Amino acid sequence: MTCHAWWRRPVPRSRRESKKPQQDIATRNFEAGLAILDKHPMFSPLLAHAFVYRDKWNNRCPEDGWAVVATHGRIDTHPTRRGEPEEWVYVLAHCLLHLGFGHLKEMERPHEWTAACDLFVARFLADLKLGSPPFDLGQLPDIHAQSEERLYERFRERGIPREARGVGIAGSNSDDMLPGDEERREDYWTNTNFGWQTCFGKGLADAVTSAVSVAAGREAYLGADNHHKTEAQRAREWFINSYPLLGSLAAAFTIVQDPAICARMGISVAAVDFEMREIFMNPAAGMDEYECRFVMAHELLHVGLRHDARRQGRDPYLWNVSCDYVINSWLVEMGVGELPKMGVLYDPELKGESAEGIYDRIVADMRRYRKLATLRGVGLSDMLDPHMPEWWTTGDGVDLDSFYRGCLSRGLAYHEEGERGFLPAGFIEEIRALDQPPIPWDVELAEWFDEHFSPLDTRRSYARPSRRQSATPDIPRPRVAPAEDAQDGRTFGVVLDTSGSMDRTLLAKALGAIASYSISRDVPAVRVVFCDGATYDQGYMPPEAIVETVKVKGRGGTVLQPGIDLLERAKDFPEKGPLLIITDGYCDRLRVRREHAFLLPQDHNLPFVPKGKVFRIR
Repeated sequence: MTCHAWWRRPVPRSRRESKKPQQDIATRNFEAGLAILDKHPMFSPLLAHAFVYRDKWNNRCPEDGWAVVATHGRIDTHPTRRGEPEEWVYVLAHCLLHLGFGHLKEMERPHEWTAACDLFVARFLADLKLGSPPFDLGQLPDIHAQSEERLYERFRERGIPREARGVGIAGSNSDDMLPGDEERREDYWTNTNFGWQTCFGKGLADAVTSAVSVAAGREAYLGADNHHKTEAQRAREWFINSYPLLGSLAAAFTIVQDPAICARMGISVAAVDFEMREIFMNPAAGMDEYECRFVMAHELLHVGLRHDARRQGRDPYLWNVSCDYVINSWLVEMGVGELPKMGVLYDPELKGESAEGIYDRIVADMRRYRKLATLRGVGLSDMLDPHMPEWWTTGDGVDLDSFYRGCLSRGLAYHEEGERGFLPAGFIEEIRALDQPPIPWDVELAEWFDEHFSPLDTRRSYARPSRRQSATPDIPRPRVAPAEDAQDGRTFGVVLDTSGSMDRTLLAKALGAIASYSISRDVPAVRVVFCDGATYDQGYMPPEAIVETVKVKGRGGTVLQPGIDLLERAKDFPEKGPLLIITDGYCDRLRVRREHAFLLPQDHNLPFVPKGKVFRIR
């Protein structure tokens, strides 16, 4: 016979459930009322920015009251009062309407003002048929007025009627508004500069939209799931439905609004990932829908205008700052959304300038502009993928660059066809420029040669006759020869960085192009100077011999200025002869007094603002 100890016997199910802590009925009803109000499109935006406080410690709600509201958005509710969910809906909506109507302000007669506002709000809620007034509130008096200001003037002249004293929710002898309360203004949960009236106006617009959707059968009830969408998601839907210029791009991107991810990546407001097609929006920034539209358009234009591919070796952060100035100026001019309250990079004096031009101005004062903040933060770029990955640009499908350019080009076409409004001229020019394929570097170099070496004037000469025709061997024929002195001064100088940091493949590619263009344009010789830690003057060389003669000599830094000075002072070098400087950008500031150009690798940059043209070898 087996004996079981009494403490090991299983506890009956009913007894186990009875030991679970049960939620207080007052708390359950309060949270139910809060949930109902959170689904209402008119009050959901206000409730999202307010702080509803229900605790015994430091609670400013009177013992016989239901709630009080302060200027900065804190609502103190009674911590133990029992009420039905519909009653809490009424009480909380009453407080939110005080914020939305702008009632919390200092007045000469505060009690009369509070009574007028309470009566106006009670009348509004009665017409709206939202919630149920608490049992201890008085009946709504038959006092009508067009505004609370009219009621206030009437109460100042005639006094507050007895029937109008019982519609407030703070008890018999207290006001439910605390406009002068400064005690908790600096708390982390308060909104000191929030536009409550603007927020309420947007809630009214959402309520009207929802009502139309219900009538059209698109929503089953007023509190549909659409009202639980965040401000960023609503902004994205607005672009897709109402703004075709950026609608295609907005549809292609996913919104990431995880505050933990944003904190880990150092994103204070927003950033965009070109490769993963993600826009990061930090919810801690507290932006409304219109501010989200501005920020989202900002990030989408970074993508559509291919700012990552156009960086061309420039400093990533300073290039980002330059692009921000251009984009924000366009968005303000187009009226897309509203400028975020935390501030963005916007200067009306830079209107009409290109990102490249602004960058050249910025690098002249780098210490000052390093302190500026993008939407990601101070010293950080909100373009998270500044380099174009190799695997996006290969294959038979549409590469990332073509996809983004196509989205923006189609958006411009839809925008113009639908007559959606005017766009800045510079913005349209940039979009249309994206439709044109980029000019290869060797073609740009060929155009540079054409500018400096025009075709030679020729003449017919019998000094060295051409071959005679077999049919008429006795008739000499002239040959085509260059005019006398046509090749005098027809040369240019090459200052070549031959240090160990130079890539040999790119060096060979550049020199091969120089040699072929020189031969095709009848340049008889090129003055070549090699530079690394020292200067090596190679004199005049035939173009075809340049590639074979160059050898990488140095292993340290690059000193190019002595080579440039040598050519500028050389008596046997033409005064108007141009210079072509081939380097990887790891050099000091250069002073070039004559016409010149630079050949650089694709992702490299010069440590100064160049005055001559820059050709980038891909």
